[in-house]
Amino acid sequence: MLVLALSAALTGCTGTNAVSDGSGGPQLKPLDTASTGLLRIVDRSPAPTLRGETLDGAKLDVADFRGKVVIVNFWASWCPPCRAESASLVKVANDNAASGVQFVGVNIKDERSAALRFDDVHDVPYPSLFDQPGVLLTRFRKLVPQVPPTTLLIDRQGRVAGLFRGGVTETELSGPVQALAGETA
Repeated sequence: MLVLALSAALTGCTGTNAVSDGSGGPQLKPLDTASTGLLRIVDRSPAPTLRGETLDGAKLDVADFRGKVVIVNFWASWCPPCRAESASLVKVANDNAASGVQFVGVNIKDERSAALRFDDVHDVPYPSLFDQPGVLLTRFRKLVPQVPPTTLLIDRQGRVAGLFRGGVTETELSGPVQALAGETA
C-alpha cells in the first residue's frame, strides 16, 4: 500500500518511527493524495535540489532529468528493507525506462565499496548519488524520514508527486509510476 500520510507504525532501518527522526526536529508533512496515490497537480511543490557525485565518481544533477518522471530512492547496503525492495525497484525501473522514467538512488551513511557491491549484486541499472554523511537527505527533512528506505516520485516538472516511506514492492510502485508517466509535461 502506498504510504503517503504520517503513520507512527512505520519504521525505517534505525527503528525510529516515520513521524520523527528522533532528533526533536521538525515533524514530517503529511501528503494528501488522490485515489491514484499521487498528489493532485495543484498540490505539488518543487523538489529540493539533488546533485552530487555518483558511486562511480561521475557528477549527477537530478534537474538534468527535467521532462522525465524521476523516482528517487534513498537507500543503504546495510538496511534490510532496502535489500528487500531492491528487486522491485530494479523491475519497475527496467519496465518503465522507455516511458520517460528515470530512477536515481541516493546511497546514505554507507561505505562506497559496500554500495558498489550492492549495485553489482542486485543488477541496479540506474545511478546512485553517494551521500555518506547524509547531507542530501537533510534537504528533504520535512518530507521524508532521515533513515532509509524512502522513495520519492517526482513529476516531469520537477515537483514532488508522491512518496513511499519504508520499503516498497513492485505492485505498490508500478501504478503510481505509470500514472505519472502518463501525465503530459
